[in-house]
Amino acid sequence: MDTAMVPLYWTACYLLGAVPFGFLAGRLWGNVDIRTMGSGNIGATNVLRTLGAVPAVLVLLLDAAKGWAAVWVALRLGLSEAAVAGAALAAVAGHNWPVFLGFRGGRGIATALGVLIALAPMVAAVLVGVWLIIVVSTRYVSLGSMVASALLPLLLVVGRFPGAYAVAGLILAVTAIWRHRPNIARLLVGTEHRIGDPIDRGRPYGPSRGA
Repeated sequence: MDTAMVPLYWTACYLLGAVPFGFLAGRLWGNVDIRTMGSGNIGATNVLRTLGAVPAVLVLLLDAAKGWAAVWVALRLGLSEAAVAGAALAAVAGHNWPVFLGFRGGRGIATALGVLIALAPMVAAVLVGVWLIIVVSTRYVSLGSMVASALLPLLLVVGRFPGAYAVAGLILAVTAIWRHRPNIARLLVGTEHRIGDPIDRGRPYGPSRGA
């Protein structure tokens, strides 16, 4: 691909990432706005808590597929390492700040996982393992997501991946943790929602409710 076309490709990656599968699942599974339910987030975790397991799994897979496709195509096009990293960031940015929903999106964890599956599958496997251990032992999805995010740039550096990938990993990690600020506040005061806790599906969480 011509270098001049790279920004156009990044734009396409952003638009792909901006497809709000969680929001669409809410419309298809009950004609509801997922943003007004549970945590108000469009990610798979909120879909699980408010709509059920089947739509949650579909949303998880589709959100991950957005990141995977953006990077996989970039690699097949023979783009530079920096351009591939930019495609990864664009896809996650699309999910986090989707133009189709007024720039109110998710936290980018599943889409970043898709990016890693295409870019560094072994790193993705390790981080999924870390996430599972934390979530199973604590039942806090947010905690598992933040710990896995924090480890991402470190594993990319230790694995001697290209510098552009490590920088992108650092940006993804900082962004993910930053977007979990409400969860951090609730974890500190012991009011974060755990998997399996009863919730009011018809009402978004307040400041003291889990996300």
